[in-house]
Amino acid sequence: MRGALRCRGLRAGAFILILLIGLPFLLAAQESDPDVETDWDDYSSGYYVAGDQVFTMSLGVGFPALFLRNGSVIDPQISPPVGGSGSLAFNFYLNPLLYVGGEIGLMFYPTIGGDTLFLIPLGVRIGTQFIVWRFEFPISFSIGVNWHSLLNDIYFGMYAKIGGAAFFRFNNEWAFGLSANWSWFPEWTKDRSKSVDGFIVDLTISARYHF
Repeated sequence: MRGALRCRGLRAGAFILILLIGLPFLLAAQESDPDVETDWDDYSSGYYVAGDQVFTMSLGVGFPALFLRNGSVIDPQISPPVGGSGSLAFNFYLNPLLYVGGEIGLMFYPTIGGDTLFLIPLGVRIGTQFIVWRFEFPISFSIGVNWHSLLNDIYFGMYAKIGGAAFFRFNNEWAFGLSANWSWFPEWTKDRSKSVDGFIVDLTISARYHF
C-alpha cells in the first residue's frame, strides 16, 4: 500500500512539474498581434493599468526551516532533506501597484525515515510591486487551504505565505526572475501536545506571462 501511494504521488508530482516546464513554451507559441508595437524605450510603471493580468509559473527547491510543538523547537539537531516546489499563480491588477489573485502549488519533501511528504496548497493572494526600469519587484501575501499527505495519513488544514521576487521584463509578454517564499503549515490536532507548526522556505525560478 505504501509503495502504491508513493508511486501515485510521484506520478502526480512529475505530471505537474512537466506542466510547469512546458506551459511557457505553449504560451510562447501563440501568434502575436502584428498590429501592436511596443516601444520599450518608454517603459515605465504606468505600463500596468487596472484590468491587466499576469500568470506566473515557478519551479525550484524547498528547505524545511523550522518545526515547533507548543512553541518549542522540535529537535534543532535534525536537518530534513531538501525537497522540490512548484506553483501556478494568477494576478489581476486593481491598479498599477495593487493586485489580487489565486495560486496552487505542489511541494514534496523526503523524510529522514525515507518516505515522502506531499503538500498541495491552494489559496488567494494579494500583493504590490515596485518597478525600476525593466525590473519588477512584487511582494505578495497568500492564505488558503492545504493538503498534507504522508504514507496513509492525510491532513487537511490551512497555510499562510509571504513572498518576494525580482523579475526582468524581457519583452511585452514575458518576464523572468527569482522568487523566495516563507510558508507556514500548521498541523493542529485535538491533543495540542501533538500539534506541529512547520515553516518552509522555497527558492524558485519563475516566469511571468502578461496579458
